[in-house]
Amino acid sequence: MNFKNLKTTLGLALVCGTLQLNAQVLKPEDAAALLKAKQGNVVLMKDFFAIKPADIKYQKVVLPGPQFIISDDPEYIRIPEGIALKEQVAPGAVRLYVYNVNGVKEPAKIDRKITAVIKNTGKQKMHIRMLKYSSQKPSANYFLIGKQGLADYFASKGSEQIREVAPGQAIAIDEQLERNVVKFDELTHGFYEFVIDQPGEISVIQTDLKTPGSVALGRIKSVIPTGHKNAGRGLFGVSNYKVTSTEVLDTKNGVAELVLADGDRDPWVLGVEGVSGKASTLAGNYGVMYEIELKWKSTDGKGLALVTWNSRSGDNQWCNGMAATMVVSKGKFNEGIIQLPNDRLVTKAAPEAILVQVFPPAKNGEEQTIKLTYSPPGASCLPTPLVFIPVDMAAVK
Repeated sequence: MNFKNLKTTLGLALVCGTLQLNAQVLKPEDAAALLKAKQGNVVLMKDFFAIKPADIKYQKVVLPGPQFIISDDPEYIRIPEGIALKEQVAPGAVRLYVYNVNGVKEPAKIDRKITAVIKNTGKQKMHIRMLKYSSQKPSANYFLIGKQGLADYFASKGSEQIREVAPGQAIAIDEQLERNVVKFDELTHGFYEFVIDQPGEISVIQTDLKTPGSVALGRIKSVIPTGHKNAGRGLFGVSNYKVTSTEVLDTKNGVAELVLADGDRDPWVLGVEGVSGKASTLAGNYGVMYEIELKWKSTDGKGLALVTWNSRSGDNQWCNGMAATMVVSKGKFNEGIIQLPNDRLVTKAAPEAILVQVFPPAKNGEEQTIKLTYSPPGASCLPTPLVFIPVDMAAVK
């Protein structure tokens, strides 16, 4: 996974005697393109992103949520058999994000299994029930896995099945991972939320195809040391945020953007790496869920087009594409889960923008609420700005 603060140049314009930071001018052809585009499609907006929009000021509150574990250090597991993560969890809800690659090339590139297991460390039978489930077929197409994984997670309804784990016993969290064949350089991507009623120990393991993860757990004596790279690994103290704008957006004030998961205005979540006991940083806040509510109004009769784009293109070889998935409230298009983009695998660079939604103005000009569910997309460089563009709804009749 990749992350870095967005670097842009501020544009200044003198409008009506006041200095404003957002000097974008939406060309008529761009407005028409936005209004003609299908939801999730790429739209070309030449020169639009050369100037940074004004920031949307927001407040962020930690919401109650599950214990959150992520496995992304090491991202590439270079030894044939090893434990890439081991964390203790308490009874209650748990969110687990598995993001690991078969990196074995010595003495040869070989097929492996990457699986996640949970061991009952309590004194009574453990009962485990899946609340959210997202498990992708291993692939070298990381962008596809990242956006499809989020889409499946958002759409998941969980399971009523309750599995039992005896004290001291370990079972696979996801039986599909036990069956997968992971070839060299392929990513295993799993996103799970489940509830347990006994304390447990969660491990992410790479082993051979014939050995169950629970058996490999018993014979592996140590955990691969953390390299303090990639997103990180450990048990983190925040899994859910509520984000609300501190001011009402008004279309008359021009273009504005909401930037999350940049490590600056929105700092990285902190936690502890269970093996070493040392502090850990979740660089990128991957797997954290943001429930966003923005109040807006139109005093000039314009609507709001919401787009996102690859703000990190050109930074390095890992940032040449961006793909995401969000849940967006009703506007011109129905409420629901939308993969971004949905007309191709990724968006590459400006002038490309992805149309997320168009919000028409209220007939009486009253305030409206935009609701979004956002999580930083795995495999993409961050941040992925959410840009709100006032648009004349009559640009296309």
